[in-house]
Amino acid sequence: MQIYKVGGAVRDRLLGLPVTDVDWVVVGATTEEMLAQGYRPVGADFPVFLHPKTGEEYALARTERKSGRGYGGFTFHASPEVSLEEDLIRRDLTINAMAEDGQQNLTDPYHGQRDLENRILRHVSPAFAEDPLRVLRVARFAARYAGLGFTVAPETLELMRQLSESGELQALTAERSWKEISRALMEDQPQVFIQVLRDCGALKVLMPEVDALFGVPQPEAHHPEIDSGIHTLSVLEQAARHKQPLTVRWACLLHDLGKGLTPEEEWPRHIAHEHKGLKLIKAVNERFKAPKDCQELALLVGQYHTHGHRALELKASTLLELLQSFDVYRRPQRFEEFIVACEMDARGRKGLEQRSYPQADYLRGAATVARGVAVQPLLEKGFKGPELGEALKRERLKALKAYKESR
Repeated sequence: MQIYKVGGAVRDRLLGLPVTDVDWVVVGATTEEMLAQGYRPVGADFPVFLHPKTGEEYALARTERKSGRGYGGFTFHASPEVSLEEDLIRRDLTINAMAEDGQQNLTDPYHGQRDLENRILRHVSPAFAEDPLRVLRVARFAARYAGLGFTVAPETLELMRQLSESGELQALTAERSWKEISRALMEDQPQVFIQVLRDCGALKVLMPEVDALFGVPQPEAHHPEIDSGIHTLSVLEQAARHKQPLTVRWACLLHDLGKGLTPEEEWPRHIAHEHKGLKLIKAVNERFKAPKDCQELALLVGQYHTHGHRALELKASTLLELLQSFDVYRRPQRFEEFIVACEMDARGRKGLEQRSYPQADYLRGAATVARGVAVQPLLEKGFKGPELGEALKRERLKALKAYKESR
């Protein structure tokens, strides 16, 4: 029995990055031998075990063969005869197909270390094209390591393009797709993830609504970058730069989808794009079964982001309607995420990345004022039921008018 550290732990150590998750592969062992040493089985499809003390994953060396469509369409073969090189060749990228023993002696049959040094994301073998999930994985790695100068090898991008055109991407489940998308959006440069998907034709398959934004112009006075797709990438880049949570990043990606529906004769104006985009945002949310908080914020940001930009001009009554729409009394955090999404939208424009956004503090102040209206005095006056709700609304409107006049 020989045990090797494999995959990401080896890759990140060689890059000088922190190693978080460690995977191990065991060569020359049987399931019975693993059980006899106290390892606990967890793999349903192939033999994976948890170490009795550390809880880390140990997998028997295995080969795999394509047997159907999609991510799960494989049959696996694990036996003591499977070599380390045979196990490594089934992996996605050369930089993930290295192993090291207990003395950090490197086994690198597919030149992963060379590709690390040259900052190349390259597939290990033609079998790469058998797994559609790898299109998303490679784009995610591109987003993770873009800051280090990594790019996708042209021949790998070509395989990703073939996969995108084959119909295999449609075989991915919503859950598997969302897992990769959500992880990619939380990388340091999530805009690279979207760009790589677009470069290989996967974006128009997975998110045609986002892909449709590229080439659609906006008024140069407000958008010096002009292109709606470029703007979306810039907004996503700003969200990552300001360490925003997944909910905000998802909303930033989808906020302008309505612009993709504007007829060419109306370009570069996009009247009512906020409302038009809601059905598209809803479709993308449902396609990937995004978590409820991501779905809700994306729809609200899509509908109201121009309200955010015009906050200082809004009538007190419109301001109150905006606050009510977000339920700022019970869901203050959601309104805060809306505000920062609007700020990222304002900064995701060429040359305006450092612009101030006074609307943010103004909206926060308005929410504080509205929440500060006390219910008790109205109860003491005998208001109850629907009448209490109306009275509360009148008092909040009065408070917001005073707030607006004081600014």
